[in-house]
Amino acid sequence: MSTTFLGLPSAPPRAPYGAGNLRGDQKFPKAAHTELQNTQLRGNLHKATHTIRAKRLAVTAELPDWEHLRDAGSAIKSDTLNRLPELLEELEERVTARGGTVHWARDAVEANEIVTRLVRAKGSEEVIKVKSMATQEIGLNEHLEAEGITAHETDLAELIVQLAHDKPSHILVPAIHRNREEIREIFLKEIPGVDPELTSVPAELAAAARAYLREKFMTTKVAVSGANFGIAETGTLAVVESEGNGRMCLTLPETLITVMGIEKVLPRHQDLEVFFQLLPRSSTGERMNPYTSLWTGVTEGDGPQEFHLVLLDNGRTAALADKIGREALHCIRCSACLNVCPVYERAGGHAYGSTYPGPIGAVLTPQLAGMDAAKDDPNASLPYASSLCGACFDACPVKIDIPSLLVELRHQKTEQAGTTAESLAMKAAAAVMARPGLYTGAQRAAGLGRVIAGRDAKIKHLPAPFDGWSDSRDTPAPPRRSFRRWLDSADGREALRAAKAEGEASRTEADASHTEADASRAEADASHTEADASRAEADASRTQGNPSQARTDAPRTQPDPPRTQPDPPRTQPDPPRTQPDPPRTQPDPPRTQADAPPTQAEPPAATETHDDQDKGEKA
Repeated sequence: MSTTFLGLPSAPPRAPYGAGNLRGDQKFPKAAHTELQNTQLRGNLHKATHTIRAKRLAVTAELPDWEHLRDAGSAIKSDTLNRLPELLEELEERVTARGGTVHWARDAVEANEIVTRLVRAKGSEEVIKVKSMATQEIGLNEHLEAEGITAHETDLAELIVQLAHDKPSHILVPAIHRNREEIREIFLKEIPGVDPELTSVPAELAAAARAYLREKFMTTKVAVSGANFGIAETGTLAVVESEGNGRMCLTLPETLITVMGIEKVLPRHQDLEVFFQLLPRSSTGERMNPYTSLWTGVTEGDGPQEFHLVLLDNGRTAALADKIGREALHCIRCSACLNVCPVYERAGGHAYGSTYPGPIGAVLTPQLAGMDAAKDDPNASLPYASSLCGACFDACPVKIDIPSLLVELRHQKTEQAGTTAESLAMKAAAAVMARPGLYTGAQRAAGLGRVIAGRDAKIKHLPAPFDGWSDSRDTPAPPRRSFRRWLDSADGREALRAAKAEGEASRTEADASHTEADASRAEADASHTEADASRAEADASRTQGNPSQARTDAPRTQPDPPRTQPDPPRTQPDPPRTQPDPPRTQPDPPRTQADAPPTQAEPPAATETHDDQDKGEKA
């Protein structure tokens, strides 16, 4: 029997280096330093993020079950990733059954080639696009341009970015870094035939963009879209947007090509109920999306008559294989984490160098493209682009624990880095701290640092390899004496004696307070005991002075006989008592025999219950 060696299993591949837009040209600290100089950018970001943040808080507070919705969204996403292969196959089967064609793309290169081939097959040299993060990720526009095909963005913010030859800086509002005056200048320069008297009034800017795009909608035969969700159960795709341009792209062209990341699939159509509440409130601060488009395959005589679905991996399977990092694939691209992040608010989206900026980008981009594809990979700096304040976790509608994922990525980066200056410094510090003699000598040597300190007793610039620390913070100058040297000195011993005396005095005072408190409690207990004795004596006196009371207090052994006749009515009231009864000098003699049964009914005894009275009345 022969055997064939099939090889050892290997980790799924990341997105290929150099393809698409998942890696910047600079590390985050350097890129952020440049962006921080742009005061206009910082002003625009501050206003926009705070506005969206306030709207989100207002509309989420309206739902008493908001946290339950977040839990449901997280659970659905976890279930999806656990069953992703079977759900994708089910989606392919349903789309194909409804007349669509499904293509599988392992990475950005394959996805770009598939889309280009489909466009060329229709003989078109233009495509219109609805906003799509996946196509930005793979660099589709740049690839089509290199192939002689022009892609027209129809989302207003994406159009502004495209005409300005710029890059998006926000997941939801790509042109968030532009103000109205800048947009007006872009339109005047880039849109042919625009009115030279165009102002910066939003309505006029929107009208100019509408006139430019309307012709493209009516004449272009091929459209390219993304998808917010894909339903495995029915083969339905969903796109949500705010302008209506998506509806035009999805209905007017003859051919529709949708590029969707494999993590966007959902098991059931019913799951949309949860995400159609989570997404608009978290993204734009709206109760519902102005435009929600759903389509399933091809419908004869209605909409595009040719539909292609490109399922994109591009590193998602590698992220799925990470038992911790896979949580990043829960993301529904709402941008809530960006709007609450203090780092993003100041640095902007371009500093991240990726299609996905902000906290989720700092997690998702290294998961998809890796952090060590090249020497000094810019992606390796992204996990450190966070203060770990946790605001992103609180805002995320599907409860992605972004801070924990960032810490895990930092751990992975440290493990992959091998021997570095930092690791050598840590090993040296451990060796010194393990030897008291060396530790004492190091403390004395550190005192020399006072030489390079300024008059404010701070060291503003450290030599390499510690210069990275002093680039962003000052270091206090070392004290003249270390704590151990001070403790061994006469001053230290005197301070210890004074502290000991003060502590003993405090303990004595506390003991005295406790003793006084105990005495007060004992006196109070004695008063309570005396009061109890007085009450007992009074009760005994009352019992001795009124034996009939004692008799009535004893339990009755036999019930009174039933009343045969009611008492005669009283015709006259008793005469008023003019004098009180004389005091009783002697108690009644004890009763030796039970009273004879009364000939007429006696009034109820004092111990008779309300139930006994009720029974008597009913009888």
